[in-house]
Order: sequence, then C-alpha cells, then structure tokens
Amino acid sequence: MKIILSDKSKKDIFIAIFQLLKHASSQINVSFQSDRCHIQGMDKSHVCLFDLSLSSSWFNFYEISNKNSSSNLNLCFDSSIFYSIIGTKSDEQDLIITKSVDDDENLNIELVNSNDSSGKKSEFNKFFLMPLLEYEYEEMSIPTTEYDAEIVLPSKKVTDMLSQLSNFGNDITIICGEECLDFKTTGTSGEMRVNVSVDDMTGYSIVEGDQISLTYSLNYIIKMCITNKLSTDIELNLSAEMPMKIKYDLGDKSCLVFYIAPKMSDSTF
Repeated sequence: MKIILSDKSKKDIFIAIFQLLKHASSQINVSFQSDRCHIQGMDKSHVCLFDLSLSSSWFNFYEISNKNSSSNLNLCFDSSIFYSIIGTKSDEQDLIITKSVDDDENLNIELVNSNDSSGKKSEFNKFFLMPLLEYEYEEMSIPTTEYDAEIVLPSKKVTDMLSQLSNFGNDITIICGEECLDFKTTGTSGEMRVNVSVDDMTGYSIVEGDQISLTYSLNYIIKMCITNKLSTDIELNLSAEMPMKIKYDLGDKSCLVFYIAPKMSDSTF
C-alpha cells in the first residue's frame, strides 16, 4: 500500500480530519479499498458515530495492494499517535504512507521535501514507524434518511458561536422553523440564545409548517466542529426520528460525517 499527499490544502484538511477524530475515538479503523479510503467508528459512550470517505482521486497517489488482492486492506492504529506524527509536517513536505505486505505490525509514514523544494533551505526529512493495533471493527450500514430540516452555515461562524455558547451551558437546543433558527443553552451562568436569520445561512430547507426543537450535548458537538479548516460550510441535518447529521464536504466526492443522538433519546442505528 502507498498513498501520497502533496497538495498543501489537502494536507491541511487531512490533519484537521484527524484533529477531530482523535477526540471521537482513541483508535481509528481504516478500510483501504480500491476506490476509496473509508473510516468509521463510534465514541466509547456510543453517542457519536463518525464516517469518513476519501476517494482515491482525493490523494495525489493512491495504490492499494494486499496479500489477497481481491480484498480490502483493513488497518487499526492509535488516533493520537497518528495525529502527532502527521502534525509535524511542513508546508513543503509530502506526506507518504506505506505498508509492506511483509510487515503486519507497523505502518511507515514519511514527511519528505517535495521535488519543487530542491535548492531551498527546508525542513529535515522525517521517517516514522507506527505500530498497528488489532483490527476488530465491523462496519455498519447507515440508512439513507430524509431529514425534516437541512441547514448549511459558514463553518467559521459555527465554531465561534459554539465556543461562546459553551461558556453558558453543557447542552445546546436547536430550534428551527420556516423563518428562523435559534441555538440556545442554559446553565448556572445564565442563558445564551443565538438567532440566525435565513439571510445569514448558506442554505436552508425545512418541511413546510414544521417546528423543530432538539437538545444535544454541546461538548460533543464542539468536538465535531473545533476546526473550520475542513470546508467553508458545515451542513446540519435534523429530524426528531434520527440522530443529527453533521456533514463536511471535502471535495472530489469525499466527505466527513458525524451522527449524534439527541439528549434523552433512544434513537439508534
């Protein structure tokens, strides 16, 4: 197996992805398939499910080989260690991840200066050998769902808003109707309510005549939205019958999706 990322913006997105995922799970289960890299998992409390799909075209180079060429290559590793490694890259360095068919215990990661940086003073090349963990995850099939409300908001404004709301409470209630959208939290410090008009949204749709009010753990949502480096916008999908869906469009038919169950709800997959 060998994959290469040399595009600066893609490298920044890749690092930001694992900044989020390391807060969701201590272990990452990766399925390298012929046409995509797929990561799925849940947090320990089973409140949040994450699902990442990166198409092969998202990478500058993507080649998967396995002892059994007809099957996927499934790997598991410590999310914090992986994030610490890739976080040491410089802008000029390519990220190269390889796994030898003869070594089932380690993953090789290289951060090396790209060809166009020759002749320049640059960072030292770095080479890592990261131990792999036993892979025991069985992927779930996520049903296609029609949501009652779909909201698209600028990611920078969302991260700023959530940070401010966290000063006033631990839970967040999302209230939306045809004309407005409110985010509200209440705690010992009082109450904070943020009103978002339709004109301030990138996109918005809701079932005609519907009024939705759902409460979620603010701490969990912040973990899913701590960075605005993934995409310009964040898409929120709400339904009283299903967990909230938080989606980042990563381009090239790739996306990162989180699902979080509402407070006091038995909604499950």
